[in-house]
Amino acid sequence: MSDKKRTSYPKEKINILLLENISEQAVQNFRRAGYTSIKKIGGALSEKDLAKEVKDVHLLGIRSKSQITPAILNAAGKLQAIGCFCIGVNQVSLSDATEKGVTVFNAPYSNTRSVAELVVGLSIMLIRRIPDKNKAAHEGIWLKESKGSFELRGKTLGIIGYGNIGAQVSVLAESLGMKVIFYDIAIRLPMGNAQSRKSLKEVLQEADVVTLHVPETAQTNHLINAATLKHFKKGSILLNYARGQVVDLEALAQALKSGQLSGAAVDVYPVEPEKNGDHFETPLQNLSNVILTPHIGGSTEEAQTNIGENVSSKLINFLEAGITTGSHTVPELALPLQEGTHRILHIHKNVPGVLSQINTQLSSHHINIVAQYLKTNNDIGYVVLDLNKNLSKEAMTVLKNIKETIKVRVVY
Repeated sequence: MSDKKRTSYPKEKINILLLENISEQAVQNFRRAGYTSIKKIGGALSEKDLAKEVKDVHLLGIRSKSQITPAILNAAGKLQAIGCFCIGVNQVSLSDATEKGVTVFNAPYSNTRSVAELVVGLSIMLIRRIPDKNKAAHEGIWLKESKGSFELRGKTLGIIGYGNIGAQVSVLAESLGMKVIFYDIAIRLPMGNAQSRKSLKEVLQEADVVTLHVPETAQTNHLINAATLKHFKKGSILLNYARGQVVDLEALAQALKSGQLSGAAVDVYPVEPEKNGDHFETPLQNLSNVILTPHIGGSTEEAQTNIGENVSSKLINFLEAGITTGSHTVPELALPLQEGTHRILHIHKNVPGVLSQINTQLSSHHINIVAQYLKTNNDIGYVVLDLNKNLSKEAMTVLKNIKETIKVRVVY
């Protein structure tokens, strides 16, 4: 099927809005696919401003600062999909997006290497007490000493959360001669010689360096607090390049001041500034052997290029073929293109009997189904229909009249 005939609508009329300095790779990917109506905005927008911007938008691209609230989704009457050009999707009201049949994609693996490399690099800096020596040198003080400085080789790295990033950190750390232990609530296959532990406490008591790679959930809120900090090995190091709510920063500051911990590196915070140049405060400021970074764990040129390519490709595949692999709202379906047919997407409330209604209604109108695919989740059902070309307009009318319908769209 040629690209020119790939879609049932003029591509130049598809409006794409990209916020927060999304990689130019995404723009290039859309343009190569034939989409020209692309608006790019440097930062995040307020709810009021974004509600105005999304009125006629079909595809919306965001990063972590943009909040997609029910009000935004209500204002976006033409919205087909949201691309989160980042790791998480917690900035999107997924329940409301699901209810409206808006597909939400992200890039959960594209910056894995960037975060993993930085975590290992920071571990070296902290265990050598480089922040203190760097500060002294900037202040004109010569601090040449080996006291309190160690090699990573032979030390134990404790990883909390052994997902994609945690596993990558594991491999890099082991290559430097570290012993790796980890704890995860899910059963994970160890990489290399890494060993799992049965509890968080076991890892904290054994590890010289602890790195966090867990999602933000009710269970991980203040996972590291005054009580758990007491279990850390005396003089150990903590790195949080996961989520801001995972660590109680006041408690961490006290642990650093008391010497329970000898150093820390933190990249994420409970409250973060909206934009570059805004004022920022944390209890960890001006503490010895502490590295603070402004949520840049995955911010490398390579990672942003990968994310731009990954998410834009998912959006294009959904728009042009109905493929929802990686979706957090509409059920996942990946299906081949059918030559000589028209493809229609039908998103509906997941109640019993909808597929039967679809088939009965199409059959009563003598509409032949060449191929049919169905996937459901708790809330909605997603049906992809490949029909004879000369019957697709009639089929659209039939499908729109089914009571449980949320969205219907002819793809090609």
